[in-house]
Amino acid sequence: MTYHFLSKEEFEKGISNSAFLEWAVVHDQYYGTPLKFIEEAFQKGASVIMDIDVQGAKIIKEKLPKKIVTIFILPPNEKEWERRLRGRGTDSEESILKRIKNGKLELERQDEFDFKIVNDDLEKALNELEKIVFSNSN
Repeated sequence: MTYHFLSKEEFEKGISNSAFLEWAVVHDQYYGTPLKFIEEAFQKGASVIMDIDVQGAKIIKEKLPKKIVTIFILPPNEKEWERRLRGRGTDSEESILKRIKNGKLELERQDEFDFKIVNDDLEKALNELEKIVFSNSN
């Protein structure tokens, strides 16, 4: 996964210059997908796998409906999901509670996606992901 970190000002300038395929404010932070990287990949005939929130997935699906397959990755259950969030050890309690609240809202939108995978067993989930990706790539 490649991340590019921008200052708030740089990000807002990119928004005004239409530099993003999609962007949103999530958990009080700007997140977005730079358009140039996606265009370069498509020009090379490559597929792109993205890890984005439901807002971004909806925007991209609207902009590129024939090129996009959406997959919603679900936790096995709420208790395990919270355990995983806390186990990362990277977020404050306030941030974890905000992620749980926002995540519950995102779970309500899972039916908007083409496929769903429950991440209860990593190897099984990866096999399901590979089947979807390879059956939909041309």
